[in-house]
Amino acid sequence: MFPLEAPPDTSAYMIAGYVIFFVIAAIYLISLLVRWRNLNQDMTTLEAIEKDNKRKAEKPSKEQKN
Repeated sequence: MFPLEAPPDTSAYMIAGYVIFFVIAAIYLISLLVRWRNLNQDMTTLEAIEKDNKRKAEKPSKEQKN
């Protein structure tokens, strides 16, 4: 009949698939970390602006009382 043939060796494709997966996962994690850092910086800036606005709002009211 037919001679028995060994299945083709596809281990190189498996390794390439894992490498691509881990590279994409690493890029995604780095992207999340950068976004998280930017959000923290934005929050700090917004808190400083809010604090400054509260301080400015309090000054005229104190001056009017005196």
